[in-house]
Amino acid sequence: MRDVLVFACNAVLPLLLLILAGYCLRWGGLITEEFLRVGNKLVFYVCLPLYLFYNIYQIDNLKDIRLDVLLYAGGMIVLFFGLGLLAAHFWISDPLQKGVILQCTFRSNFAIIGIPLSGALGGSEGVAVAALLSAVTIPVYNVLAVVSLSIYLPAESGQKKTDYKKIFRKILKNPLILGVLAGILCLLIRSILPQSGGEPVFLLRKQGKVLYQAIENVSAIASPLALLVLGGQFSFDSAKEKRREIAIGTVLRVIVVPAVALSGTWLLSRICSGFEATPAVYTAYTALYGTPVAVSSAIMASEMRNDGELAGQLVVWTSLLSLVTLFVFTVILRSAGLI
Repeated sequence: MRDVLVFACNAVLPLLLLILAGYCLRWGGLITEEFLRVGNKLVFYVCLPLYLFYNIYQIDNLKDIRLDVLLYAGGMIVLFFGLGLLAAHFWISDPLQKGVILQCTFRSNFAIIGIPLSGALGGSEGVAVAALLSAVTIPVYNVLAVVSLSIYLPAESGQKKTDYKKIFRKILKNPLILGVLAGILCLLIRSILPQSGGEPVFLLRKQGKVLYQAIENVSAIASPLALLVLGGQFSFDSAKEKRREIAIGTVLRVIVVPAVALSGTWLLSRICSGFEATPAVYTAYTALYGTPVAVSSAIMASEMRNDGELAGQLVVWTSLLSLVTLFVFTVILRSAGLI
């Protein structure tokens, strides 16, 4: 049991310390609002896309892409969207809060916290699976987020009609999606290039070594910088006023969703011989379903005139409590020999 606890601590505590460092630096005045604003943009538009591209590019062969793992991930997200619909309908009365709770239920902070956690739990194999999952989850998250924040807005509130074509174009221009697609495109090109000595005649890490090294260096700072910025954005204002809604969203996000998803993974691997849940799959799913709600969810909620304050509080509290629940889930999976 001691080894299991040490393993879980080594995976989760570094994330906690970086988030705590960001909060302390912000409180101490060493991180400013301007730094957080620019840091957010740098992470979103440059570091994370390159990080996703880099990790997908590490995949040796397109045959390593498991469609069953991707389909399960997408299917579970849709299932949790349905769960969020039920929670919003029965437990939330304010229309401007319904979409926020719905979004919190299915949308995790997979890019910023999940992928580094996959690496901490499953090494390079875990990161590779997580990077591929992002090819499915990032588009699905963005599309469903728009839906969830639109369907409850009251008609009499004077909202402008949602321009779905514009939203669709924004989704296609999402830097994270572009990073994933660029990585997959490189894999496709590499698979059709002539072979010499058992490998393609052109490899970025060999013939394009300078560019490859630059991408590797930038991708290396993506997770630490993102976590520092996340910690610096923490605010505990108005938590008491919305404690009921915060409790509902937090429990769904960091307890119910990962418990159902991971149990379903274990059950499916037992009843379906064609679905193999490897340690890398379990670590990627833990990161996908167990991480807190995405930081961008609060920004999106405010821009779409939902309760942005509640969305911001959910980012704070799911981030804090997920560090405990992720530790618990890691201990359970490690004790069961699944990771």
